[in-house]
Amino acid sequence: MKRRRTVLLALTALLGAALTGLPAGPAVADEVEQLKNGTFDTTTDPWWTTTNVTAALSGGQLCADVPGGTTNRWDAAVGQNDVTLVKGESYKFSFKASGSPEGHVVRAIVGLQVSPYDTYFEVSPQLSVSGDTYSYTFTSPVDTTQGQVALQAGGSADAWRLCMDDVSLLGGVPPEVYHPDTGPRVRVNQVAYLPSGPKNATLVTDAVTKLPWQLRNAGGATVAHGWTVPRGTDVSSGQNVHSIDFGGYRRAGKGYTLVADGETSRPFDIGKGAYERLRLDSVKYYYTQRSGIAIRDDLRPGYGRPAGHVDVAPNQGDSKVPCQPGVCDYTLDVTGGWYDAGDHGKYVVNGGIATWELLSTYERERLARTGESERLGDGTLAIPESGNKVPDILDEARWELDFLLKMQVPDGQPLAGMAHHKIHDAQWTGLPLLPSDDPQKRELHPPSTQATLNLAATAAQAARLYRPYDRAFAAKALTAARKAWSAALAHPAMYAAASDATGGGAYDDTNATDEFYWAAAELYLTTGEKQFADYVLNSPQNTADIFGPNGFDWGRTAAAGRLDLATVPSKLPGRDKIRRSVVKGADRYLATLAAQPYGMPYAPDNNLYDWGSSHQVLNNGVVLATAYDITGASKYRDGAVETMDYILGRNALNISYVTGYGEVNSHNQHSRWYAHELDPTLPNPPSGTLAGGANSSIQDPYAQSKLQGCVGQFCYIDDIQSWSTNETAINWNAALARMSSFVADQG
Repeated sequence: MKRRRTVLLALTALLGAALTGLPAGPAVADEVEQLKNGTFDTTTDPWWTTTNVTAALSGGQLCADVPGGTTNRWDAAVGQNDVTLVKGESYKFSFKASGSPEGHVVRAIVGLQVSPYDTYFEVSPQLSVSGDTYSYTFTSPVDTTQGQVALQAGGSADAWRLCMDDVSLLGGVPPEVYHPDTGPRVRVNQVAYLPSGPKNATLVTDAVTKLPWQLRNAGGATVAHGWTVPRGTDVSSGQNVHSIDFGGYRRAGKGYTLVADGETSRPFDIGKGAYERLRLDSVKYYYTQRSGIAIRDDLRPGYGRPAGHVDVAPNQGDSKVPCQPGVCDYTLDVTGGWYDAGDHGKYVVNGGIATWELLSTYERERLARTGESERLGDGTLAIPESGNKVPDILDEARWELDFLLKMQVPDGQPLAGMAHHKIHDAQWTGLPLLPSDDPQKRELHPPSTQATLNLAATAAQAARLYRPYDRAFAAKALTAARKAWSAALAHPAMYAAASDATGGGAYDDTNATDEFYWAAAELYLTTGEKQFADYVLNSPQNTADIFGPNGFDWGRTAAAGRLDLATVPSKLPGRDKIRRSVVKGADRYLATLAAQPYGMPYAPDNNLYDWGSSHQVLNNGVVLATAYDITGASKYRDGAVETMDYILGRNALNISYVTGYGEVNSHNQHSRWYAHELDPTLPNPPSGTLAGGANSSIQDPYAQSKLQGCVGQFCYIDDIQSWSTNETAINWNAALARMSSFVADQG
């Protein structure tokens, strides 16, 4: 009743102000204030501290002495409980804070005071000695009377002093309008166009008739000119736009700009050199994602760090990981592998599709008419295994494959041959946090049919690709693949629970027909055995329309099987029909690209951009690239090449989604160790890291505070706190590796 009365009083006061034309007086703020004693005039009550923090009044502020040597932000905190939040209501969260000595980071949160301690809004400013005022708006996703406001100050090696004042949580405040800086209205691929490839740009303008454009070289001289093509309102952005085609100009060079409607684009090159670098950088990304090994600073200057999760305190280690209670009575050594994304979890379903796409990148280089497999050969990636006479991309993929094999349930157990779905921390950790500093207990989660089939598919693929370099490993992989296949047939509907999302992502999926198809395809391509051919041919996925608007990813894996069946030589009956189905899918994506003024083969239903839309754009480009490999038709090559333009800057936000590429690029991706935005001693993500991109659902509190009502492409923000729009992930970078390698081959 108290909450409902507070909201009613606030609404009455606001209506009164609107009717009289007078500004709302102080009483309005009092009526909607959700916190008690945020000014600390005479007491610190009802604010609490963790037991290791000493707090007292000092000069009208609450000042807290924070101990050093803690690990997590929440290990030392000041807060207030029993805060009321109303679902759908907007709040203004503000406070003054200072830190001595300067440079310490405080994590300010609005969340739930009881388990599972959900966070509804968070921000992590770096504090100065003199202090600053911070103010944010967000919308509550829940109704609760058990809300909590806290300033979390742990995680520092050294002791420091936090002072805070004027802490406020005002309800009924309109959301703050966020206006991203989109730069010049001429949107181009900020990295490079191929000399012999398509060259398109998009102009944002109010004009409804054609306008002149000029292409200028680095010296400012006009080297080409023409007229724009009006395209009307672009659904994906809500903007009125024109298209510019300057593909007739083919001279290589650096520092070109495009001028139209009084605007000059960001600079770009014409040449293939950038794609040769990106081909490597996108795969080099995986070395610094490795778990269980120290990252060498001589190989990745600025990214060296201790090994993570190797039984060295404070890690609890991955060498003897138990199951969640009630799942199993054994432990497994699951050291190694790649950290999945910005957290410290390792997931078989995401690791599987990422490994497949890296292996397929190499397999395409070996099989396609324009392939250049030596470009990913031994010594190309500067990893510890370089120089062992094995292609570096296979060495990198094996780091994950060895982990995937370790996730298989041992012989003698009830579910022998199945694969555990994932392994991660028992509880969520905060940012920043190096893998070596993670103190959480690690747990194996129940096996799933999908994880088991991911293991079967990737291990079968590995068996054929590693055979020339390590026959013993190839045989081991094939044995594991067969065992996983048999186990999945025996347990065809063991699905990961959507509710299993504490400490790591759920990766839930209730349809395994696509994984069965994919695994059967890889086993057939490696063995040629009739049992697998029959399964492929009898699967409904073999004739289903699988090339939908959102493309393929970890939850939609049938395309992985279809693409390999179409390109890896075999004697499968009806293979020509499979190849034609890929070309048909490519025709659809080509039509989508032509209809999109920003030129991408991606138009999700109802303009609802999906989580990780950047890699979905790229994977649709992979289908176009595969159609080119099948047919040799230049229209598919050009469509695949043009797909990269959106990723590298030709988009509504005028940003390259690849770190280190383009004048303005994503570089604050959500990560616990690429966390320069929160801790200046830590790096930004390495060059060649793909950001997730626009996500219409904006699930994280920070994006919700900035992007309410966003349209399509505008549902993105380059901030470390926006895990739903700006995370990094191993499967996303695999799509970037596949496409950048293809484009480099076309130069």
